[in-house]
Amino acid sequence: MPRWLPRAVVLVLALVACFQLGSWAFHQLIGLLVNILIAFFLALAVEPAVARMAARGMRRGLATFLVFLAVFVLGAGFLALLGSMLAGQIIEMVEGFPGYLDRVINSINSTFHTELSRLEIQDSLVRSDWLRKYVQNSATGVLDVSATVLGGLFKLLTIGLFSFYFAADGPRLRRALCSVLPPAKQAEVLRAWEIAVTKTGGYLYSRGLMALISGIAHYIVLVILGVPYAPALAVWVGLVSQFIPTIGTYLAGALPVLIAFTVDPWYALYVLGFVVVYQQFENYVLQPKLTSKTVDIHPAVAFGSVVAGTALLGAVGALVAIPAVATLQAFLGAYVKKYELTRDADASTSRPRRRVRLPRLR
Repeated sequence: MPRWLPRAVVLVLALVACFQLGSWAFHQLIGLLVNILIAFFLALAVEPAVARMAARGMRRGLATFLVFLAVFVLGAGFLALLGSMLAGQIIEMVEGFPGYLDRVINSINSTFHTELSRLEIQDSLVRSDWLRKYVQNSATGVLDVSATVLGGLFKLLTIGLFSFYFAADGPRLRRALCSVLPPAKQAEVLRAWEIAVTKTGGYLYSRGLMALISGIAHYIVLVILGVPYAPALAVWVGLVSQFIPTIGTYLAGALPVLIAFTVDPWYALYVLGFVVVYQQFENYVLQPKLTSKTVDIHPAVAFGSVVAGTALLGAVGALVAIPAVATLQAFLGAYVKKYELTRDADASTSRPRRRVRLPRLR
């Protein structure tokens, strides 16, 4: 037996054990790593406001605390207002549900010449095994819901603490990272950091502004048509349409279309048409003007990044995919050398095609 063989076997076994241990630790810590990623992007989003306040002489820790306090107060006030409004409107919706159901049933009976009755539908639902099993599962799942709520609160606390530390100790973190790198690499890290701050903050601010415009536009249309619960539906459309990229507008428009259908089927068609028209206006007029200086990426690249982010990290990946890709694109663009187009290349890409006229047959 060669002398090196036992050492090689021991080394291979040690590497396999280290790999298994690292894989186990990574799967155990994947939740914490995702929370840290979210906290890092939140810290990048509030970095411009914190840096502006620190430049005026305020301590960075106090500036970070004030920014997070303002965000918390606005978020809590918004949720309280939305919750109270939704609670009242949900009660009205539940009380008026029999009337809505009667209208839908009458519309179906007049269209398809059927003889459906609300009482028969209610009796069939009450006596169904599906409803009985659903009630039993809901009763046994109360503890699971409580554990999920507590776990969500703990995740929010973790994200808030990490994002506060990242924002408050941003310069110290950059110095610690640059201290272990050569001077050439330090400049690249600082450039990437500044690009990430600009792209992430610009993405969130532009999305918030477009959510406000979208909510106001849909609120006006819903009020004109007399659709109930217009404020809650406008808030729903504004948030979902902007913070769920690409398909968010159509996903958010499904609920107003459904509520409008309970009032009048033609109103549902009007709301659907407005959603489609507004989507085109937002894609070709509003969004290019608001995001041209912040997140300038091709729509196909944005859609692909959202799909890839969703496949990797779920909803979190869908939210951070676009600013991450925009940061990477801007960072790589600084190192890609561009050349002027030749005359043939410019002519082939900009010259319109000429129509070829066929000779007439005699």
